[in-house]
Amino acid sequence: MARDNNKRIKASETELQEKLVNLNRVAKVTKGGRTFSFSAVVVVGDGKGTVGHGLGKARDVSEAIKKAVDDAKKNLVTVPLIKGTIPHAQKGKYGAGKVLLRPAANGTGVIAGGAMRAVLESAGVQNVLAKSMGSSNPHNVIKATLDALRSMRSAKEIARQRGLTLEELYNG
Repeated sequence: MARDNNKRIKASETELQEKLVNLNRVAKVTKGGRTFSFSAVVVVGDGKGTVGHGLGKARDVSEAIKKAVDDAKKNLVTVPLIKGTIPHAQKGKYGAGKVLLRPAANGTGVIAGGAMRAVLESAGVQNVLAKSMGSSNPHNVIKATLDALRSMRSAKEIARQRGLTLEELYNG
């Protein structure tokens, strides 16, 4: 059964902010010397539960970033948020990148590093405890974080799947 938070969102429907996570200069050695190109990893989000990531490659930095933003707008997903935090603890994995996300009390802030922080802030998460336990490669960390966020289920969604009301779910 497809979950609501996995449906694609059109980028034109939301105001997206973009964050550059990683910029890498790549040198290709040829007979005529070195040819430099750039790869950019960007995270976009509206701060209200929508987030996406993208990769762009080009000979110019600004062109690479533009391509990455366009790619990120094609890969948007929704995240369930409850009072500025995530609904429950969740692990995410992509390749060698492993992450752990835990909800936090109001006022805690985003306790996360590097690439994970960019994804969580872009999604609009204000209070969360996060730990990256595997690879520190920003590509894998971002994808593992998005895997964890995609796996989140709100109480409303669980009640709907079980055929219960929210009160019946909580009172058990």
